[in-house]
Amino acid sequence: MITIISGTNRKNSISKQVALQYQEILTGHGVDSTIIDLEKLPPDFISSALYENQGTNIEFNPVREHMKEAQKFVFIVPEYNGSFPGILKTFLDALEFPGTLKGKKCALVGLSSGIQGGVMAMSHLTDIFNYLGMHVLALKPKLIRINGKMENGKIADESYMKRLRDQALAIIDF
Repeated sequence: MITIISGTNRKNSISKQVALQYQEILTGHGVDSTIIDLEKLPPDFISSALYENQGTNIEFNPVREHMKEAQKFVFIVPEYNGSFPGILKTFLDALEFPGTLKGKKCALVGLSSGIQGGVMAMSHLTDIFNYLGMHVLALKPKLIRINGKMENGKIADESYMKRLRDQALAIIDF
C-alpha cells in the first residue's frame, strides 16, 4: 500500500489530477494506494489539530492514524512562491512527532507552472523529511510548465508519464 499526498488545498488542483494518474500507474502494477487530498482537510484544521490540540480533531484523527500506519508515500508537490504550499507544512506539523515519518520511505513529484519544476519546493521538503528521519527516493520528476501539459484533467505529455512510471517502479522497489 502506498499513500499519495496531493500537496495543496487548492480546489480543482492539478496536483490532485496528477495524484489520480499516479494512482492509476500504481494500480497497473498491482499496487494498492490511497490518496490524501489536502483540499479535504477539516475546515478548522489549522486551529483544531495542531500543537496542544494534536489528536483532538475527530475529523483529522483518521488521517493522522493512516499516516502513522503507512510505510511508503508519494508526495505530489506543487511549487508555491519558490517552495511548497504552507498547508503541506501545516499538515506535517499536525502529525505525531517524532515518529510518524521516521524510517519510512517517500517519493516526490514536483510541479510548476514555470521552468523550475518544483525543484526548490522538493529541496525544502527533502530537508524536512531528512530531519524527520524519512528516506527520500533520489528520483524526483520535475514537471515544468505543467499547465500546458494537461488535457482533460490528465497529463498529455508522454515524457512526463514515463518519468512518473519510472518513479512508480522505483518507489515500489524502494
